[in-house]
Amino acid sequence: MSGWRLLLTRPAEECAALAAALSEAGIHSASLPLLAIEPLDETAEQRATIRELERYCAVVVVSKPAARLGLELLGRYGQQPPPGQAWFSVGAATGAILKNNGVDASWPDRGDDSEALLALPRLAEALEEADPKVLILRGEGGREHIAETLRLRGAQVDTLELYRRCLPEYPPGALIEILRSERLNALVVSSGQGLESLYALAGSDWPVLRELPLFVPSPRVAEMAAALGAKIIVDCRGAGTAALLAALRDNPEPAS
Repeated sequence: MSGWRLLLTRPAEECAALAAALSEAGIHSASLPLLAIEPLDETAEQRATIRELERYCAVVVVSKPAARLGLELLGRYGQQPPPGQAWFSVGAATGAILKNNGVDASWPDRGDDSEALLALPRLAEALEEADPKVLILRGEGGREHIAETLRLRGAQVDTLELYRRCLPEYPPGALIEILRSERLNALVVSSGQGLESLYALAGSDWPVLRELPLFVPSPRVAEMAAALGAKIIVDCRGAGTAALLAALRDNPEPAS
């Protein structure tokens, strides 16, 4: 896999961790974070929700920032998940943050996406109680698919938004410059918003970028990439490091 030279676009801290894992596998990468995480100001709604956490039969955490900030909020108010409350994460990396902080969380064995989460038997079991209520911890303006699906299954769903994602400021041409200076031959995005940021930053250079292999985390983001004209799209079926490494192994390296 040493022929791959990847552009990583996750938030800075996540780029560093992924770059280290790729380096161990002999894969060169360069980072240009296209999402910055900005915590939202604490609100009365957040405080009230956390204090009444026992109302929910299940809590769904959609991302690593949501896990970190949610745990911080619990800690500020001396709260712990009530006994028997089911917690779920979209992906193993988010789940590991919860587990490492003593939260009994479940996540899909395969697939770091909403669809895999919604298929978990434990989630179905949690919704069997009378008048089930579910809390979703997420970022501002997060995708509604999980909430809508749970409502269709008869649950009352509340969402607690803890952060917003924004595009860091870069000088014009920064994207094409790093591609050329690092001789990169593929792009990696971890979310639909990350893809949108990549497209926005590319600007008039997008016709060059769309010719490169683009590794995406889910069928939904693959569809978005196709709509933007990307030519070679690889669905990793997950946003984690293991999913990306598997996709790199399964796809031919670009000719040097």
